[in-house]
Amino acid sequence: MDFSQILKFLRALAKNNNRDWFEKNKDQYLIAKENFEAFVGVYLQELIAFNPRLAGLNPKKLPFRIYRDVRFSKDKSPYKINMGAGFSPSGKMIQEPGYYIHIEPGKSFLAGGMYMPDPGNLSKIRQEIDYNGDRLDKIIKEKNFKKWFKGFDTFDKLKTAPKGYPKDHPRLDWLQHKSLIVSHAFTDAEVKDKKFLKKLTEGGKAMKPFNEFLKDAID
Repeated sequence: MDFSQILKFLRALAKNNNRDWFEKNKDQYLIAKENFEAFVGVYLQELIAFNPRLAGLNPKKLPFRIYRDVRFSKDKSPYKINMGAGFSPSGKMIQEPGYYIHIEPGKSFLAGGMYMPDPGNLSKIRQEIDYNGDRLDKIIKEKNFKKWFKGFDTFDKLKTAPKGYPKDHPRLDWLQHKSLIVSHAFTDAEVKDKKFLKKLTEGGKAMKPFNEFLKDAID
């Protein structure tokens, strides 16, 4: 599991994001892919140790494809310049809370929660926040959680109150989110460090109560 090689390949790909270069360097991509898949398998076992719901997942099916879907994008670059994998009971965090690792030079991170829930699930999450906001408040104020995560990511947040909730709702800041995600960034040095797996595992453990809150909301 050589993260130095993965980061080196991704840096080069970012500078040469075209099919000709990629085909000429396909061997380096395959090495990076194999390294990343091996790490995903090891991290999955660490997650299963404290989250048995993930048992039985095929680690080779958890990484996301490096090929971009450019059909509806102005950016026609054919390849992603990162490697990522999602871990949830059904795999890849599709409409369920889970864990996500993202490897990209200068932009690596661990994330978790629920990404872009459909309207039905988002409504259930907002209702759970409305009814049981004290439980979520306790989770995000817990010492270990605060060590790893500084509140929800704000990339997908309404500017006003969602329909059905007053503008003076005491949990308005949470209700405005359309994705309930927390994340922790890592430097390239941290990614290459031998303690990276241990840190990811600690971050995953800190995140688990948050994921459990979301799971209870949509069940």
